[in-house]
Amino acid sequence: MHSIAFYLLLLISLTAIAIPTTTTATTIGVTYSTPGSISGSVMISPDRIAAKVVSMKIPAVRLLDSNPAVIRAFAYTNVSLFLSVPNPLVPLLASNRSLAMRWVYRHVLPFYPRTKISIISVGNDAISYSPDVSPFLLRAMQNVHLSLTDLRIYKISVSTTFSFFNIVPTAFPPSSAQFQQPNGEVIIRPILQFLERTNSSFLINLFPYNMYRSSFSIPIGFALFEEFPFNFRDDLTTGVRYRNLFDMMVDAVISSMAVMGHENLPVIVAETGWPSSGIDAGEVDATLLYSEMFLKALLAHLRCGSGTPLRKEGVSEVYIFELVEKEAKQGIRNWGLLHHNMTSKYSFEFSDGGKGRRFIELLIGFFVEVVMLYLLM
Repeated sequence: MHSIAFYLLLLISLTAIAIPTTTTATTIGVTYSTPGSISGSVMISPDRIAAKVVSMKIPAVRLLDSNPAVIRAFAYTNVSLFLSVPNPLVPLLASNRSLAMRWVYRHVLPFYPRTKISIISVGNDAISYSPDVSPFLLRAMQNVHLSLTDLRIYKISVSTTFSFFNIVPTAFPPSSAQFQQPNGEVIIRPILQFLERTNSSFLINLFPYNMYRSSFSIPIGFALFEEFPFNFRDDLTTGVRYRNLFDMMVDAVISSMAVMGHENLPVIVAETGWPSSGIDAGEVDATLLYSEMFLKALLAHLRCGSGTPLRKEGVSEVYIFELVEKEAKQGIRNWGLLHHNMTSKYSFEFSDGGKGRRFIELLIGFFVEVVMLYLLM
């Protein structure tokens, strides 16, 4: 009887290990925008893009241009889509509710829920790219949200995307970070209130590569998640030790939201990555080697589910910029996971395919069989 009790206790322990805890790994997706062609002649079909995403086991895609043909291609794939309203449309959607409804009729209603749409970003980094657009952001977001509500679509959240460099002037120490003024009070605070009220998320484009390039005091290993003995920075105010630049930047965003009373809003990193080639020869760290090191380390860091020092659950979603690189030519940075001919650029797999989970399931299955055989003897 003692042996039976031992086996049953072991089985219960393994089952407990297999059940996810409250800390869950971040959803990791990619961004995609429709290029004109591949190699200057062959068009990329939306169905081919959707099939490639499914084959790579990528659970979420941010569509930077929200092409209706691409949205349609993801029907029944269970891939979650993050749609975007382009900056030039923001003032129009803000001033005319019927135009907001028309956008929803064109980009959401024909496809949802067959295509899984999770969030809509009204504008992308409007503060820097289109400063004259930013005063219209909140009204446009409200009109898109009301249009969805009128159609009884309640599970698609509405937000807007900011760029870290244009709203957080000082990232270190993270505990002292605040949104840049006057945009913090005039633009961001009312948007945070809207996000809180509608159970939406704060969206941020966050590139450690750009911060590393802007500061000589940041070592390359800190930006690439390398675990060297002196690869850390201490926030003396909170006593927190940061071992990578990504977490430090995320916590600077969380601290900035906390200053405005919204520290618990979910955060989605709408774009991040490391370029495999630079604009010119001066970008010596924009290499395929560093790009692969960053992406492999970032994926491993996010999958472990440890979060950041200020937010143990971490960011809810992260989107790697980008799925398919632009055509190789001088004067542009390349970020893609795939070459423009759709072949893989890196040696690692984007998805781990749930290997760790399957191992635990097989292990439990083995012990169940052992216990059953013992009981039948």
